[in-house]
Amino acid sequence: MLSRRNIRIKVMQVLYAATAKDKPTSNYMVDLYQNKIEGAFELFIFNFYLVTEVARFSESDDLKRKSKHLPNKMDKAFSAKLFNNELIQSFVQDPYIQKTIKKGEFVEKAGDDMAEVTYKKFIKANQNLYENFILNSATTNEDVREIILALYKYCVKESEIFIETIWAHYPSWIDDDSLVIGATKKLIKSLPKEADFYKEYLPDTDAVNAFGKELTRYLGQNDEQLLKIIVPELKNWESDRLATVDMILLKMGIAEFLNCPTIPTKVTINEYVELAKAYSTDKSKEFVNGLLDKICRVLDENKQINKEGRGLLT
Repeated sequence: MLSRRNIRIKVMQVLYAATAKDKPTSNYMVDLYQNKIEGAFELFIFNFYLVTEVARFSESDDLKRKSKHLPNKMDKAFSAKLFNNELIQSFVQDPYIQKTIKKGEFVEKAGDDMAEVTYKKFIKANQNLYENFILNSATTNEDVREIILALYKYCVKESEIFIETIWAHYPSWIDDDSLVIGATKKLIKSLPKEADFYKEYLPDTDAVNAFGKELTRYLGQNDEQLLKIIVPELKNWESDRLATVDMILLKMGIAEFLNCPTIPTKVTINEYVELAKAYSTDKSKEFVNGLLDKICRVLDENKQINKEGRGLLT
């Protein structure tokens, strides 16, 4: 579920948070990293949970339509099949999902109005699509998948209250939105799932552990050594006057040079230049690029960089 770029962002956030703590230990940083990874997974589950709650409101819509004295064709044919279908139910009835919903207090986080407001606006904006779905007497799983995908795309692109509900409880949405949206679309396309389908999306991959966790641990254990590598190359710069994020990105880049043998140095430099562009000052992109490139050459000349496999690519 998590790419290396997402993992680098999590590690960067851990290091930034550690700057506010007096002498943070390596174990503290690894625990914080793990919390952030688990938070990204919870955000993913909450994101799709909200979609199922919007779909669930079709049950209230069904009751309202059945109480009409003069029902129209749509009212007579209506059913809550947007929610009561094999795809949605394989998610909401999964024991692990139910446990996550309770533990994460998703019901309270969703609020009282989000589902109703989003549902009503969705069916108004997609009237023909929804009516065709309801009036289709031979609905297949593929038909359900199509309408759920349409609903989800509406939620993340058009529904302000949907996004505001996520933002209110998961500020990391600004960093993880594309990741979560991609994973959710993949989930919808793969439904219905067997029991324990969530394991496919758990953040326990090699990238999360062998790369992210070990990178965090290395940074926590070798902060002074990394600083000693950086300081001699800071001509006309005082290390304590650097932008905090720039210093963090430099340390992370050097840590990858020294401790990630399968990642090419050019890939590392490019990745941290992009992070500097996204998260630091206007001049940080050039600064991080120039300094990492210079330090890389110095370390290579001193034979401190040892790459293997794909890491040998330049």
